[in-house]
Amino acid sequence: MPTQPYQQTFDPAIVDPQLAEAIIASNQETGKPLRIPGTTTVIGRFKESGRLMWWANQEGLAGREIRGPESKVEQACEAGTLAHAMIEADIRGKDKPDISRYPLIIVEKAQSGFAAYLEWRRQTNLQPVHTEMPLTSAVWMYGGTLDAMLVGGKLSLGDWKTSNAVYMDHLLQLAAYQNLWEEHFPEAPIHGLHLLRFSKEGGDFAHHFWSELKLAWEMFKHLRISFELDKIVKRRL
Repeated sequence: MPTQPYQQTFDPAIVDPQLAEAIIASNQETGKPLRIPGTTTVIGRFKESGRLMWWANQEGLAGREIRGPESKVEQACEAGTLAHAMIEADIRGKDKPDISRYPLIIVEKAQSGFAAYLEWRRQTNLQPVHTEMPLTSAVWMYGGTLDAMLVGGKLSLGDWKTSNAVYMDHLLQLAAYQNLWEEHFPEAPIHGLHLLRFSKEGGDFAHHFWSELKLAWEMFKHLRISFELDKIVKRRL
């Protein structure tokens, strides 16, 4: 999902004290709407890039392209991307993606992943209740666009990724989304967090569930403060 701009009035009486101090130090005015970072922007600032650099080095040593239509990885990712788009359209009640531009083998892999998702949805009685809901945090000054759903009759948050594995970033994002929801709707707590994952190469579907992600939320809070401090420290360069 493309990152969208978020705004939130900066009130030092509401914002976490450490974060408020960092925001004031970065010369932000109080009492006015500020453009605040999205969840993935905060996480991305400190993202571990080691595994990506290792992969790029291995591809280069093997003489393979890592970008463009000749890139094996970009060709392989199409199945996962298409399966992702199919399921996102289903959950959000949108038109299915156009499959005419994809090779048949890619479509077959994506449809296989989509069929597995449909079976999971049938078994769990998945019911989307709020989709593409943009929210901002007055306490932690960040935003996010999330999806709430009923799984087995319980209110949960869901997200979906095209990835060959589950990474820490995914847990941090889910934890931050849970805080956004519960800050706005404290009377409707979240009873679980679901990650729907589609492999890049085969479009295979996998479901992951966490009953809580308290430590991930603690880590995200530290990253949010560091996001502001990072801007201040860089002025010393």
